[in-house]
Amino acid sequence: MTKSPLFGVDPWAVTQEGWDASLHEAAESIFSLGNGFFGQRAMHEETYSGHSLQGSYVAGVYYPDKTRVGWWKNGYPEYFAKVLNSTDWLDMSWSVNGHTADLALGPPTQYRRSLNLKEGVLTRQWEWITPDGIQLKVDSERWICKARPHLACIRYRISTDKACDLRWVSGLNGQVRNRDANYEEMFWKRGHEGGGPRGYVQTATAKLDFEVGVAAEHCWEFSRDRAHSLGDFVPQDWVSRQELILRLEAGDTVVLNKRVAVLSTLHAPALALQAKAMEVLDEVQSLSHEELRAEQAAAWDLLWKQADIQIEGDPKAQQGIRFNIFHLHQTYNGLDHRLNIGPKGFTGEKYGGSTYWDTEAYCIPFYLGTAPARVARQLLEYRYRQLDKAIANARKLGFKDGAALFPMVTMNGEECHNEWEITFEEIHRNGAMVYAIDQYVRYTGDRSYWWQGGLEVMVGVARFWAQRVHWSEVRKAWVMHGVTGPNEYENNVNNNWYTNYLARYCWRYTLEVMDLIRQEQPSCWNQIATQIRWSESEALDWKAKADAIALPSDEVLGIWLQQDGYLEKDQQLASELQSDQRPINQHWSWDRILRSCFIKQADVLQGMMVFEQDFSLEELRRNFEFYEPRTVHESSLSPCVHSVLAARLGMMDKAYEMYLRTSRLDLDDYNREVHEGLHITSMAGTWMSVVMGFGGLRIVDDGLALAPVLPAAWSGYAFQLHWRGADLHFRLNNQGLECLLEGMPSCTLHLYGRSVTLESGQALVIRPS
Repeated sequence: MTKSPLFGVDPWAVTQEGWDASLHEAAESIFSLGNGFFGQRAMHEETYSGHSLQGSYVAGVYYPDKTRVGWWKNGYPEYFAKVLNSTDWLDMSWSVNGHTADLALGPPTQYRRSLNLKEGVLTRQWEWITPDGIQLKVDSERWICKARPHLACIRYRISTDKACDLRWVSGLNGQVRNRDANYEEMFWKRGHEGGGPRGYVQTATAKLDFEVGVAAEHCWEFSRDRAHSLGDFVPQDWVSRQELILRLEAGDTVVLNKRVAVLSTLHAPALALQAKAMEVLDEVQSLSHEELRAEQAAAWDLLWKQADIQIEGDPKAQQGIRFNIFHLHQTYNGLDHRLNIGPKGFTGEKYGGSTYWDTEAYCIPFYLGTAPARVARQLLEYRYRQLDKAIANARKLGFKDGAALFPMVTMNGEECHNEWEITFEEIHRNGAMVYAIDQYVRYTGDRSYWWQGGLEVMVGVARFWAQRVHWSEVRKAWVMHGVTGPNEYENNVNNNWYTNYLARYCWRYTLEVMDLIRQEQPSCWNQIATQIRWSESEALDWKAKADAIALPSDEVLGIWLQQDGYLEKDQQLASELQSDQRPINQHWSWDRILRSCFIKQADVLQGMMVFEQDFSLEELRRNFEFYEPRTVHESSLSPCVHSVLAARLGMMDKAYEMYLRTSRLDLDDYNREVHEGLHITSMAGTWMSVVMGFGGLRIVDDGLALAPVLPAAWSGYAFQLHWRGADLHFRLNNQGLECLLEGMPSCTLHLYGRSVTLESGQALVIRPS
């Protein structure tokens, strides 16, 4: 299934040509901006009274909204963490001869909005004719600085074709709410405001101790010297604003250059926030708008040199991958160990802006391949620092002796997801914590993380699995009942194959790592063994359970069963569904979904991708050909898994179909929900589709292995990998594969199944056989 683009296709831009109010909330998501520390949906700068999801977000700042459920169950989290819509720093309103510019009331005669992916700049150009016949042209651009963590810049230009009176108010507005508040609560309480040459608003969360301070400075430019009235910023009731009153003549232009500093108490004490915000503005006071614009372009250029993927001959595929890489880098920068990657990033309120297992399963590979090793390690350490709370989470559910259950959703390590079938049952997330450590060590070669926190996480997870299974006399196997696998269209099932396979892997890998630490770091092992109160009886228990855990299968079909009883369902194919019933989660009752055989996202196939080395190609093919036709791909995390596996199987049409779906999921709004925000964590899966799918990236014998293949729709593609301090560049086209090494003298790779040594600076070309 292919979709028509919502917006224009361009290799380095996303552009909306013409005004369509019905697309506005979707466009607010698509054109969002961020820098890892704060971000904002692409609301109009000026007044807009139509449907709009207002959102200005600050990383790490949240509100514990009281859990809302119909029937409280023991173990439920007390709250759901909400990412907060904070002070609106666009806050602009202007009128001409008393007519307020508001595109919901007076549509423009021309409209263009464009997101420059190469430089991280959002621009708008539009024209509007007032009821009394005055034609105004507006040209604006804004960005959130990539090189300066707390600064945003706006330039807004108004031109007129006739004489008119302009009233323009701009500033900061702290009177904001969240659309998703469970009890219509106000999440903020008033702090204080400041006025004078600069505006300032500081607000505090109604719960917890977060405070956010925002400062603004204006620089006005006039095309001609006209009499005008311009006051200071005036603080009042959560706002601080400046007003300009000006008589314009025909052909006049007036420009506002607005700079904004955004900080929270993660960066400075509450009493120092205002001074710190003013310092941010002071630092750039001598720099022109053009100089800051060039600085922004240079910062993004550096990122693109590290992470860009170039696709030749397929503009939609090219735009898709760059759009995804762009938003990943807007969401997380690796500069603050307290932060992680929320599924919506800075693009919406859904999912609470919290951390999910998506980070470990999907995002870790992206950052391993495109950033220094410290970035991925920091994401691992984020979980290690929350191990005590993972143990507390497990204890609430009746587990003991150091068993750890990492949360499905969290801001600080505490579970804050309030759907029972997820909170209590979707426990495969625990295994992702261990697999991420394994990925990190194999990719970077940095074993030190094992004894510097990693093993403690692994032991906590292994202990959880050991207590979660029970012995079945009927089956003569260890079984795990009452779980939800990655396919969330099945709840409370028994022996989900993926979850059981993960548990077995966790036991065996943890014991393997213990043995290696004993050999390589005996003093570290002794310290850890004491800390975790290790007994060799646990090792025997884990080995026994790993050897005899139930892994349901069907011998006739030659497949692994998603869970006990899956084949007893009414077996249908997704292709048999009527288009007006898709997506089924927006048209069917939950009861009907649960009774159906339809799969929301890869489940068995998730495991076969993760543990690919454990299965033959024929095993993979049988399972893929059975499960993919039953998969409706209504999770953003689904298409990329199928793309990677299809490429490995040589099913290039299916791999390409799934690649387009994952790369353009939001751009083309496949799941009809982009108005709620983008699917940030699944965007890392787009990178996996290219590099691990078409590129064939694997780790084999402590080295990189690749076997790049070329989709029929592409004339070529290129990507680079950051590998153990070196940079590797690959380009594939019909003439062959070109490889280049930088940063180390030599490197041995496995290319198409044979060992090849690259020398630094010398391009190696492998011709098609």
